Amino acid sequence: MSKLTDILLRPEGRRLEFKESLPTNSDLAKSILAFANDAGGELYLGIKDTPRDVVGLEENELIALEEKIANIIHDLCEPVILPEITFLQHEGKHIIRTQVYKGSAPPYHLKNKSVSEGTFIRVGSTNRLASAEMIAELERHRQNISFDSELVYSKTVEQIDIGIFKEFFQEKTGEELTIQALKKLELFRSEQGRNLPTYALILLSDDDLQKQYFPYSKIECARFKGTVPGNFIDQKTIDVNVGLQSEQAYQFVLRHISQGTTDYTGVYRNDRWEYPIVAIREIIRNAVIHRDYSLTGKDIKIAIFDDKVEITSPGKLLPTVDFSDMESGQSDIRNKILAPVFKKLRIIEQWGNGLKLISEELQYYPEIGFDWKEPGIAFRVTFTNKNFKQQPELQPELQPELQPELQQELQQESLYGFVLRQLEYRPLNTKELSDKMGQKEISGQLRKIIRKLHKNKLIENSIPNKPNHPAQKHQLTPTGKTFLKLLINGKIGDY
Repeated sequence: MSKLTDILLRPEGRRLEFKESLPTNSDLAKSILAFANDAGGELYLGIKDTPRDVVGLEENELIALEEKIANIIHDLCEPVILPEITFLQHEGKHIIRTQVYKGSAPPYHLKNKSVSEGTFIRVGSTNRLASAEMIAELERHRQNISFDSELVYSKTVEQIDIGIFKEFFQEKTGEELTIQALKKLELFRSEQGRNLPTYALILLSDDDLQKQYFPYSKIECARFKGTVPGNFIDQKTIDVNVGLQSEQAYQFVLRHISQGTTDYTGVYRNDRWEYPIVAIREIIRNAVIHRDYSLTGKDIKIAIFDDKVEITSPGKLLPTVDFSDMESGQSDIRNKILAPVFKKLRIIEQWGNGLKLISEELQYYPEIGFDWKEPGIAFRVTFTNKNFKQQPELQPELQPELQPELQQELQQESLYGFVLRQLEYRPLNTKELSDKMGQKEISGQLRKIIRKLHKNKLIENSIPNKPNHPAQKHQLTPTGKTFLKLLINGKIGDY
């Protein structure tokens, strides 16, 4: 398949646009500017987009059209953009391709407009006027600096509360986070005799400035009932410092997906999560490390449905990263100060290894679809269970058998349902259940839940008549299995 034939099968998007005929001077210039300000792109003249059809151009008009395109770009765009214009043929029809490379001197804008009024960016397949935040980001790209390296002047490093981060840093690295270590990590710079923190240090701190400057530097997690947003089964806001966020978000996902037995190798059971958890972990890490913290009013969102897991991060995909070529070991950094810190904390394991890990694990999950897209100024990854089938509704035949007290608590707390879900595929002891909840030690709340589930005969001991046996575990009763189906299908409480 030729390159053009392959391109004709692709939808319009961030790097691709089709035009049946030459657009107005202004529209053409906006597309060229948007490509130059972003990842570059190609505009094909002589191809209708909807429905996709190669209509072609008159051969005797090709030279004049080429000159007109070049003149429009030269006369309307600033700084100078040098496109590559070529003639192509497809099944005897003539096409003009205008290729624009990622510019090295953004922001590119309309020459007769100011930067704030004439800068355009690519959002999906459309060209949009850039916001002040996006223009500032483009200017940082030109200077080769990152947002997280900018300084905060309202406090010095000595005044910033980094107590929790210090403990975390020592736990993960075995090193003390001294003032010298902070300087080596470029988390502050000295100016006029004052040690001023960077935005990166504020994001890693638990100082009140973190909430003041970055009220949206958090992760909103939700487990929805069904396949579309609506009723919550569980939700959590993770608003700790960014060094701790990815692990907490990962544990939330593990709480709401299942781990079951797939087969046996000899006498040994093979357990596998229903979703590729290594891939999910990498996407969550990338969402935290590479999100655009300069965008206000936007947070990371993790949504778990019956049939899919979605992870959305503020900020467009970096121009040099291509998710369609995940094996190539790509590496690019938006937050140039935070990323080395995350590497030292082993949140990043190896530069450029994340996409490859995702690709390799997906090979073991043929039933899981992997899709990505850019909804507005954001990047979203979706893991979809292709084998999911909507279960028929069950009649709540067990509900009258349950004590009203438990029914009321099931409506108020999803942890009862969480415990039942963990026991769906295999028995677990109390410590194992506590670990799945992310607890450092077994809580009184968990013991209370387990007692009530035993009392209502939804779970039972795996070794009857020997409650204190060292190998004792909890397992679902037949009533518990049926009740779990009712919970999953939303027939009892809010689960």
